[in-house]
Amino acid sequence: MHPSTTVADAPGDAPAPVPSPRRRLITPRAPARPSTAAAVHSVSAATTVLLVLVGIGAMIHEPVLIPPLAASAALVHSAPTLPLAQPRGVVIGHLIGAATGFAVLAAAGSSAWAAALAAGLTLALLTLARTPHSPAVATAVVTVLQSPTPARFVPLLFGSTVLLVLTGYAGSRIRRGAPRYPAYWW
Repeated sequence: MHPSTTVADAPGDAPAPVPSPRRRLITPRAPARPSTAAAVHSVSAATTVLLVLVGIGAMIHEPVLIPPLAASAALVHSAPTLPLAQPRGVVIGHLIGAATGFAVLAAAGSSAWAAALAAGLTLALLTLARTPHSPAVATAVVTVLQSPTPARFVPLLFGSTVLLVLTGYAGSRIRRGAPRYPAYWW
């Protein structure tokens, strides 16, 4: 037999059938449309908690971190079972984002370059800490770009994230059939 000949190539041998890989074609689909009641519930809960946060900020004359918290409220109230919406990520994630933002601000000052660096570092720290929460990356960016006073900013941020979690918890128990929030606390 020639060295390049395989057993299947030997005279009289039928080639072994090549198994055809059965691939299950996965067609991407948008999530199912929520019921009208579920959509109204989620939107009204998220809007209400954001209005309360703005009211608190107005009373203490401190602007609330609305862009990242609005994204967090959307996750908590519209996708309560996702890992990104869980309390650990919401509360600890934003605190990691703020701490990273303040560290980069102290080291590099306030600039778009520093904000981008803070975003990348925050994402890395969130990953290492197992606290996935993408809006926390925006917290780092806002911290670098707005240079808030840490003594006022951090307690307000902490209280705001706890309020988001509590309203998510309460909201999931008010509407019958709603997914329970949180899927896990820690």
